[in-house]
Amino acid sequence: MAEFIAQQPLLAALLALAGLGLPFGALLGYAAVRFRTEGNPIVDQINGILPQTQCGQCGYPGCRPYAEAIAAGEAEINQCPPGGEAGIQALADLLDVEPLPLDAEHGEESERKVAYIREDECIGCTKCVQACPVDAILGAAKQMHTVIASECTGCDLCVEPCPVDCIDMLPAATGLGAWHWELPQLASRNVEIIATDANPKQAAA
Repeated sequence: MAEFIAQQPLLAALLALAGLGLPFGALLGYAAVRFRTEGNPIVDQINGILPQTQCGQCGYPGCRPYAEAIAAGEAEINQCPPGGEAGIQALADLLDVEPLPLDAEHGEESERKVAYIREDECIGCTKCVQACPVDAILGAAKQMHTVIASECTGCDLCVEPCPVDCIDMLPAATGLGAWHWELPQLASRNVEIIATDANPKQAAA
């Protein structure tokens, strides 16, 4: 067997690599399990307070990176305009620090908005689709685009790339007035009124 392997240098090299790789692989696997670290729970809690607009106004590429920066002491809690004063207060309570006024350098607090594409003016360039951080815009090249209002976070990152300026940021509908329920459809117009639905005096008669 040894003579056969000696006559096959390529096979000998492969066997040598396998012999070295197996123990090192086992060692790395053990180290990965033995020294595994769980995610920082405070980051998850901070991220849960942030509005998840992924707008980047805080100076970070998304809410999660901003949460990590806050947890690491690299960012203040007042850099998120969409979260506003309520968000700052919630972060201050969580971290047991004094609340700070919203940093105007990162923007101003405003009502939540939703992007609206004037579809008759859309040229189908897909630039807004590429800019949307939450995939809330539907559309293909040279086809009309539209916004999924329920998914839009109001980050307005789609507005600037639009070459024909056909995207408006409109106030998001809130409250019960924005809800719509389907009314029950009667099977027939000739509906018989049962005794319990009739006037009590008529029912008694």
